[in-house]
Amino acid sequence: MAGKDDRSNLKVWLDGKLVNYNDAKVPILTHSLQYGSGIFEGLRAYQNHKGVAIFRLHDHVKRFFRTAKIYHMDLGYTPKELEKAIVETVRANGSKPCYIRPFAFYNTDHIGLATHGDKVTTFIAAVPMGAYFGKGKDQGIRCKTSTWRRINSEILPVEAKASGNYINSLIAHQEASTSGFDEAIMLSLDGMIAEGSTENIFLYMDDYLLTPNYSADILIGITRDSVIKIAQSSGIEVVETELHKEELYIADEVFFTGTAAEITPVVNVDGIKVGEGKPGKITKMLSQKYSDVVMGKNNKFKDWLTYV
Repeated sequence: MAGKDDRSNLKVWLDGKLVNYNDAKVPILTHSLQYGSGIFEGLRAYQNHKGVAIFRLHDHVKRFFRTAKIYHMDLGYTPKELEKAIVETVRANGSKPCYIRPFAFYNTDHIGLATHGDKVTTFIAAVPMGAYFGKGKDQGIRCKTSTWRRINSEILPVEAKASGNYINSLIAHQEASTSGFDEAIMLSLDGMIAEGSTENIFLYMDDYLLTPNYSADILIGITRDSVIKIAQSSGIEVVETELHKEELYIADEVFFTGTAAEITPVVNVDGIKVGEGKPGKITKMLSQKYSDVVMGKNNKFKDWLTYV
C-alpha cells in the first residue's frame, strides 16, 4: 500500500466531490468507527497495452449495494453513479495501477447503536499497491489453521463486506503472524475449511480443483468466481464442496484468491509441506491466465475490464 507521504498527494471522492486526502475528515466519534458499521469493497486497476483498466467494476459495485441493502444503508447514489465516481477517482490520481477502496459509513457522532436517519457518507480512495504478500506472490506463503472459527450467518451476515466482520479476520491473522506464519486459514463452526483471513481458498488434488462451498460461510469472492470461470475454460473440473482440515495437508496444491492477494500459492500449512513445498504447476498456470485476463490479453473475458 502507499505510504503516508504518498497518500498526502491523493485525491479522494467524498460525497460527490474530489478532495485532497488530508481534507477528508470525519468526527472522531463517528458511528462506524465506534461500532464497526461501515461497509466497503476492494477493486484493482491494472495497466495493460490499451491503458488502465478496472477489473470487474460492475460486479464489485453490485456487491457493494447488496451489502448496503443488508445493513439498511441508503447510499444516496445509483450503481452507475458510483461506477462513474470510481473511474473519476482513478483518473484524478493519474490513471495509474491501483487498489480502489469504496467505503460507506454512518457519518454521525452520537453515542448509541441507533442509526435511523443518520447521514451515510460514501468515500472512494485509489492507492498504489504491489503484491499483497510480497515475494510470497511467486514463492508461496506459510499458513496456520486458526483456533478462531469463521463467523456464520447466524451471527453476522457473512455475504456482507462490513467492517465489523473483519475483526474476526484480524484476530485470526494476528494469531498466525505472532506464531511465525504469513497468513491464517479459518475453519467454519462445523470444522470445515472456510477461507483465509481475507482470501478465498482452493485445493488441487486428484485432478480436481476444489473450493469450499456456501455452507462454509465464506464470502463469495469475485476473484474466486473469476478463477472458477478461468479454470473451467481451461478444461479443469471445479468442485465446490465441504472440505476437511486434513485435506490441506494431502492436497497437491493450495492457493488463495482475492482482489489484493490475486492468486497466491500456499506451500506450507501448520508446518506440513503442501505437495513439494513450492508453487505447483496448476497454480502457476491459473496465475498466468489470471494475469493475462487482467492485462487484457484474453478476449474471452474482455468484458471484465473497464478502461479509465
